[in-house]
Amino acid sequence: MRYTTFGHRTGLRVSEYALGTANFGTGWGAGAEPDEARRIFDRFAEAGGTFLDSADGYQFGESEELTGKLISADREHFVLATKFSLGAAPQPDISKTGNSRKNMVASVEGPA
Repeated sequence: MRYTTFGHRTGLRVSEYALGTANFGTGWGAGAEPDEARRIFDRFAEAGGTFLDSADGYQFGESEELTGKLISADREHFVLATKFSLGAAPQPDISKTGNSRKNMVASVEGPA
């Protein structure tokens, strides 16, 4: 695995490949069950991957829950990029979407 600097000023070095986690979980009716998500994650980590992409809306939040459990044993080894503006509910209302400070805090402090 090759590594690169993330951004110009962060000092973070990440794998050139990122693992997208939108398929971790089955909240959307399809995706990887926890055991399969573990196998995918483990193979990525064994290959030297350190950069993960997630969002609170993936699988209605189930993806972030699984990803959190997967990286918890070695959290400092991984860089997790996440998004929050679409809301985690199946049909979020207008006040629960967008890039407001309110929604960012709700996403970070919300149920995990």
